[in-house]
Amino acid sequence: MLTGVAAIPANATNNTAMWLGVVASARGYREEVRGYRRMLVPALVVSSIGALAGAILLLKTPPAIFQRMIPWLLLFATLVFAVSPWLTKKHDSARPHTPWQLAAQFAVAVYGGYFGAGIGILMLAILSFSGLPNLNVMNGLKTVLSVAINGVALVPFIIAGIIVWQLALLMAVFTMLGGYFGARFFRKVPSSITRVVVLCIGAAMTAYFFVR
Repeated sequence: MLTGVAAIPANATNNTAMWLGVVASARGYREEVRGYRRMLVPALVVSSIGALAGAILLLKTPPAIFQRMIPWLLLFATLVFAVSPWLTKKHDSARPHTPWQLAAQFAVAVYGGYFGAGIGILMLAILSFSGLPNLNVMNGLKTVLSVAINGVALVPFIIAGIIVWQLALLMAVFTMLGGYFGARFFRKVPSSITRVVVLCIGAAMTAYFFVR
């Protein structure tokens, strides 16, 4: 948007660049994700359907009303993630998504296809109730789900011809580098530090959108 691109094409262009970035990031978390494919399949299905619905909704409706909801959604997700250690019980092993988690994941995917800001925070909040062993695994699963959401949403945007490709490809180069090396770095960082970083990002994004 700082380059003068209108909001909806800017969102579609950013989605394109971010998809390439999260693909690289997912590769960086391959060790963490390997043992949770059974958990991922239902979440990937609902994420793909929701992302397609959200992308079509973006192309059909003005974004102004939904944009006003963004800071409240980000605030809610950040607060849920912050208090999740006190809301969840410890489990011996990870559990598949419950029906309410799949419903929440579908809603996040619709939001991701429509706008996308902060979907990582929202998905981490959902995954925090699955009894996963640490935040690195949660980050890995979240990244794979992001690949599905951004990738499926990309299809309607390409058909509609609203992507500014020269900007998308330029952004994608740095997004891929940041996505891969960021994943390789944070998987070696203690979960407590990663949690603080995630909460700081969530708080900063929430404040920005409220001010905007």
